[in-house]
This record gives sequence, C-alpha cells and structure tokens, in this order.
Amino acid sequence: MASVTSLRDSVQQHLASALSAALPEAAGADPLLRRSDRADYQANGILALAKKAKANPRELATQVVSGIVTGEVIADVEVSGPGFLNIAVADKAITENLAARYADDTGRLGVPFAAHPGTTVIDYAQPNVAKEMHVGHLRSAVIGDAMVRLLEFTGENVVRRHHIGDWGTQFGMLIQYLDEHPHELDHKDSEVSGEEAMSNLDRLYKTARKLFDSDEEFKTRARRRVVDLQAGDPKTLAIWQKFVDESKIYFFSVFDKLDMEVRDPDIVGESGYNDMLAETCRLLEESGVAVRSEGALCVFFDDIKGPEGNPVPLIVQKSDGGYGYAATDLSAIRDRVFNLKASTLLYVVDARQALHFRMVFETARRAGWLNDDVTALQLAFGTVLGKDGKPFKTREGETVKLENLLDEAVERATAVVREKAEKVGLTEDEIVENGRYVGVGAVKYADLSTSAVRDYKFDLDQMVSLNGDTSVYLQYAYARIRSILRKAGEARPAAHPELALAPAERALGLHLDQFAETVLEVAAAREPHKMAAYLYQLASLLTTFYDQCPVLKADSPAQVENRLFLVDLTARTLHEGMALLGIRTPGKL
Repeated sequence: MASVTSLRDSVQQHLASALSAALPEAAGADPLLRRSDRADYQANGILALAKKAKANPRELATQVVSGIVTGEVIADVEVSGPGFLNIAVADKAITENLAARYADDTGRLGVPFAAHPGTTVIDYAQPNVAKEMHVGHLRSAVIGDAMVRLLEFTGENVVRRHHIGDWGTQFGMLIQYLDEHPHELDHKDSEVSGEEAMSNLDRLYKTARKLFDSDEEFKTRARRRVVDLQAGDPKTLAIWQKFVDESKIYFFSVFDKLDMEVRDPDIVGESGYNDMLAETCRLLEESGVAVRSEGALCVFFDDIKGPEGNPVPLIVQKSDGGYGYAATDLSAIRDRVFNLKASTLLYVVDARQALHFRMVFETARRAGWLNDDVTALQLAFGTVLGKDGKPFKTREGETVKLENLLDEAVERATAVVREKAEKVGLTEDEIVENGRYVGVGAVKYADLSTSAVRDYKFDLDQMVSLNGDTSVYLQYAYARIRSILRKAGEARPAAHPELALAPAERALGLHLDQFAETVLEVAAAREPHKMAAYLYQLASLLTTFYDQCPVLKADSPAQVENRLFLVDLTARTLHEGMALLGIRTPGKL
C-alpha cells in the first residue's frame, strides 16, 4: 500500500494554493504550518511574506482566507492577531485519514519511506573482551539499537558494527597465563552460560594480573606475547581467539537480557582492522596529513591546544611503533567508506570522547577519506547518574554491573506485574515474561526518553511506576486497549466518517496522524527521545479519551465501532512506536 498523505500535508496543499493565488510571488513558500493549542493548526508564515512584499500582514491573511475552500478537509479558518491563521480540520477528514492508515496491510500505518535512503554504518554497543559490561555500556547499546530500528524502518540500509575492545597490551598477560595454565577456560558441559563464561574470565584475569604484578619473569614473557600477537603468531592468535569466543558467550547473554539482537558477523573489533594499520599510517604520512614528532606519527590542529597553549595532536602511531586508537578508528573509516560504501557513519559513543572523534573525522577529511558525499558524526551521550546526581556506583564505590542492574529492574517490574496479575488473569509464565518486558522496557525508556547528550538519573522506583512518563504507563495503555477489544463481543472496529467527533476524539486523532511525520523526523535528526515524547503524549491523550468518551457504552452501535477503531489504531501505533525503541508491549498487564 502507498503511504498515506497526512492531514498536515493536505491542509498545507490547500493553504499553499490560496497563498499563491493571493500573492503569486509567494508560490512555493512555506506557510509555517504547526499544531497549535489555539486551533488544530496555525500558519505563521504570512507575517514574513507580507514583510517581504511590503504588504499589511492581516490584510494579506484575510485575502488568503477568502481563497481557501472549506468543507472536505478544512472546516474553518480565521485570522488571528497580526496575521496568523487558525485552522480547524473537518471531523470527516480526520476519520478518513486515520481509516487509510488503519487499512495499511503492510503494518507501516501509512508511514512512507525516506525520500533519499542511503547506507548508514552504526558503531554502537562496544564492550571489551575479558571484561564485564557495566552501566556505562548501557546507553550505547540502547540508543544504538533504537537508531538501527528507526533507520531501517525508514528504508535506510543499515550496517551494524560492534567495535569491541579485543586488542592491546593486556592480552599479552592473559595469553601467556592461559598458555601456562591451558585448562583455565575449560568447561564441564558443552553448554556454558554467560554468567559462567564471565566468571571464568574474571577469575583468570585477576590471577594473571596478580602474577604479572609480582613476577618479573612472567611480566617479561607476557610482554613478548604482545609482540607475538601483533606479529600474527598462529599459536598466540589461537589462544587470543579463546578469550574472544568466551567473551562473546557472555556478551550475547547480556544482550539477550537487554532484549536486543547482536549478530556475530556484526562484531568487528579493533583486531578487525589490524592488517590496515600500517597502510593507514603510510597514507597519512605520505600525503603530509600526519608528521613525525618526537618519533610519533601525529596530526596537528590549529584550534586544538592544551591548557598552556601547546598543540594537542592526534597520535596515530606511538614512538615505539605501537598503534593508538586513532589508527584503528581511521582504518575503520577507510573500510566503512570504501568497502561498505557508507553514506553516513554514526558513532554512538560517550560524550567524553567528543574531542577524539572531532580530530579523527578532521584527519579523515584531510586525507580525502571523508568528502561531501559521506557524513561522519558522533551521537554523543551523557552519563548515567545515581539518585544523588553523581555517576552511578555501588555502595562500595564500584561501577554497577549491567547484568545486576537488569536483573534488579526485572525483579522490581515482576513485583509490579504480580500485584495486578489476578485481576487480569495472568499465568505464572505470563507474570515472568511480562516482568521481563516491563523491567527491561523501563530501563530502555528511561534512557531513550532523555535527550542522548544529557545525563540522567537512574531511579528504578520511578522507572517501574505506573504514573508519569515511564514505559510502564505506555505498556499499560496498550494492554488496556487490548482488554477493551477482548470485551467488545461482536462489535468490531470500523471507521464512520459521517460521525461528529468529541474534542477528546479529535485530539487523539490529530496526534495519531502525526506518527509518520514523527518517525521520519526522529530518524533523520537521530533523536529517539522525540519518539518517546510522542508516545507518552499519545498515551496521555488516550487517558483523556477514556475519561470523556465511553467506548463499549457509546450512544450508538456506529459510535461504538468508531471508538473501537480509534483505540485499535492507537494500540497499533503504540505497539509500532515502542517496537522502534526496542520495547515490548504485552497484551495483558
């Protein structure tokens, strides 16, 4: 099915036609049509057009109004203030537009694909091999996953990349220890849990570190192993692979708890670009983009200086010949632009890395690897804070483990679900399943409902509350509609454009019409918090509708059907919108 023309676009077309008739030189001008609390829509563009044409704005507005045909789409237009237009949409147009969305058998609710889709490589969810994931890994995973879903829904070709930390000096220590104690990562069973995998890695890391710090001979052997690893020694690489495989078991278990799909081919860590590093450095040095300074290969910037005014370079290769993060990131850019043919590179990375990425992107531009056809940007995110407004830590001052955080959220949510379970007839299996969906959804929504660049407070009590701007409030709104539809008996949802709409029905309908526009805007601006805001407002309008408009006890069978149609479309919109954020909507809560 083709996409559905929104009410806003229909009103805009009528307005543009009347505007160009009244002021021919204004043909194609934007009338600045917006939703308004004074009317269904308000057009503010006439003031600027009148100023440009040296005309009286109120007179021009009156002239435009005289040329607008009312009836099918626009019910009424009036001039307000110095030349604003307040526009009321016809009830029939609202219902017919929503009926077209409802009839979309593709499940897209009439949402069009983006006009010019390209290929976006999203770099997100970047844990480190042989290390536990903590609360600091949450935001990259959740925001990145939502952006993957949103962009794919708009038709973008999305390539996922999980740039895991799987290379570096610490592996010399780990590899040497495992070589000398070969059974440390052996498993009793063929199936190993993520918890067991992490336990093995954690134990081995601590033991190896203790030996490294206390035994000089072991330290020397471990440092030789780093050289062997970087040189591609087969035995050393085989042991290194064991660490990577063991860590992946753990990663997948955590991502599964997050209800998030991470595919093995998408995991391309630092090691994936190892063969490109020397060439990256050679190309930068030969082109003059990078220069040798005190033995290191550096890129300098006129506008980036330290506290004493000295230049702060991007170090691509260290003076001892080792490669820094910059070499890997620049090699990844080359791979993503020239091999993956990316038109956009999106890095979902902590805001504290902003200077690093600014220098990396500028270096890539100077080298010609980024040009006008490729956009590279960091979707920076803030810090997760505790209730005290400080970085979220355990009582002992340690970073909170991501698994523990998710387990506690699910435990709290399951208790909330259990309180209402008997009333809605949930089985024990449904309580457990819904508890997981509510708990994980609460954590994701708290993250996604905040502008990414801002810090936010992690407050589980608030997150699993049925009141306020929480995912649980949205999930219960959805479940409430499913309950009404189950109780409807033989009555079926059906649109009745001939019926007049109550104010709460109109408000709900006009907001439902904005879903397509919101999806495209959120994806293009990379601002998932605006999707969360749209859904919260939708649930709030639904609550007002419930209070003012009986559904199953409406005045006539036609009104029952029309209101069932309205709430069913609302449920579908909530379901799709939440799914785009990676959050489930249980049918019974």
